[in-house]
Amino acid sequence: MDIRLLAIAAVLPLAACTQEKPPVESTPPPSAEMTCSAAAASSFVGQTASADVGAAIVKATGARTLRWGPPRSAMTMDYRQDRVNIMYDDAYKITQVTCG
Repeated sequence: MDIRLLAIAAVLPLAACTQEKPPVESTPPPSAEMTCSAAAASSFVGQTASADVGAAIVKATGARTLRWGPPRSAMTMDYRQDRVNIMYDDAYKITQVTCG
Protein backbone atom coordinates (compact mmCIF):
# COMPACT_ATOMS: atom_id res chain seq x y z
CA MET A 1 0.00 0.00 0.00
CA ASP A 2 1.24 3.45 -0.82
CA ILE A 3 2.38 5.55 2.19
CA ARG A 4 0.84 8.67 0.66
CA LEU A 5 -2.60 7.05 0.70
CA LEU A 6 -2.19 6.20 4.38
CA ALA A 7 -1.08 9.77 5.17
CA ILE A 8 -4.11 11.26 3.39
CA ALA A 9 -6.44 8.81 5.17
CA ALA A 10 -4.97 9.84 8.53
CA VAL A 11 -5.16 13.61 7.93
CA LEU A 12 -8.57 13.76 6.24
CA PRO A 13 -10.67 13.31 9.45
CA LEU A 14 -8.65 16.05 11.15
CA ALA A 15 -9.33 18.45 8.29
CA ALA A 16 -13.06 18.10 8.91
CA CYS A 17 -12.59 19.34 12.49
CA THR A 18 -11.05 22.68 11.57
CA GLN A 19 -13.14 25.80 11.93
CA GLU A 20 -12.89 29.22 10.48
CA LYS A 21 -13.66 32.08 12.79
CA PRO A 22 -16.81 33.91 11.77
CA PRO A 23 -16.34 37.53 10.77
CA VAL A 24 -16.77 39.95 13.63
CA GLU A 25 -19.70 42.25 13.03
CA SER A 26 -20.48 45.20 15.18
CA THR A 27 -24.19 45.60 15.70
CA PRO A 28 -25.32 49.17 16.16
CA PRO A 29 -27.31 49.99 19.27
CA PRO A 30 -31.06 49.98 18.78
CA SER A 31 -32.39 53.28 17.56
CA ALA A 32 -34.97 55.33 19.44
CA GLU A 33 -37.82 54.27 17.15
CA MET A 34 -37.31 50.65 18.21
CA THR A 35 -38.01 51.45 21.85
CA CYS A 36 -41.35 50.42 23.33
CA SER A 37 -43.54 52.92 25.21
CA ALA A 38 -46.03 51.13 27.47
CA ALA A 39 -47.76 54.35 28.54
CA ALA A 40 -49.19 54.65 25.03
CA ALA A 41 -51.09 51.37 25.52
CA SER A 42 -52.69 52.04 28.90
CA SER A 43 -56.09 52.51 27.23
CA PHE A 44 -56.05 48.84 26.15
CA VAL A 45 -56.15 47.52 29.73
CA GLY A 46 -59.57 45.94 30.31
CA GLN A 47 -60.17 45.10 26.65
CA THR A 48 -60.46 41.52 25.42
CA ALA A 49 -57.18 40.07 24.14
CA SER A 50 -57.24 39.27 20.43
CA ALA A 51 -54.90 39.36 17.47
CA ASP A 52 -56.36 42.69 16.33
CA VAL A 53 -55.91 44.28 19.76
CA GLY A 54 -52.36 42.89 19.91
CA ALA A 55 -51.54 44.48 16.55
CA ALA A 56 -53.01 47.79 17.71
CA ILE A 57 -50.91 47.68 20.89
CA VAL A 58 -47.73 46.98 18.91
CA LYS A 59 -48.50 49.94 16.68
CA ALA A 60 -49.37 52.25 19.60
CA THR A 61 -46.28 51.37 21.63
CA GLY A 62 -43.79 51.41 18.76
CA ALA A 63 -42.61 47.92 19.67
CA ARG A 64 -41.23 45.51 17.10
CA THR A 65 -42.30 42.28 18.81
CA LEU A 66 -45.22 41.14 20.94
CA ARG A 67 -45.28 38.61 23.79
CA TRP A 68 -48.55 37.35 25.25
CA GLY A 69 -48.61 36.53 28.96
CA PRO A 70 -51.33 33.99 29.73
CA PRO A 71 -52.51 33.59 33.33
CA ARG A 72 -50.34 31.48 35.66
CA SER A 73 -47.52 31.12 33.14
CA ALA A 74 -43.80 31.59 33.57
CA MET A 75 -41.97 34.09 31.39
CA THR A 76 -38.28 34.64 30.84
CA MET A 77 -36.74 37.66 32.52
CA ASP A 78 -34.71 38.79 29.52
CA TYR A 79 -35.21 42.46 28.77
CA ARG A 80 -35.80 43.66 25.22
CA GLN A 81 -36.50 47.33 24.76
CA ASP A 82 -38.30 46.66 21.47
CA ARG A 83 -40.84 44.16 22.90
CA VAL A 84 -44.29 44.75 24.38
CA ASN A 85 -45.74 42.25 26.88
CA ILE A 86 -49.50 41.83 27.19
CA MET A 87 -50.76 39.99 30.27
CA TYR A 88 -54.36 38.80 30.43
CA ASP A 89 -56.62 36.84 32.80
CA ASP A 90 -58.76 33.71 32.39
CA ALA A 91 -61.52 35.75 30.73
CA TYR A 92 -58.99 37.07 28.16
CA LYS A 93 -59.20 40.57 29.61
CA ILE A 94 -55.94 42.49 29.36
CA THR A 95 -54.65 43.19 32.86
CA GLN A 96 -51.28 44.77 32.14
CA VAL A 97 -49.19 46.10 29.24
CA THR A 98 -45.44 46.42 29.84
CA CYS A 99 -42.31 46.77 27.78
CA GLY A 100 -39.24 44.62 28.03
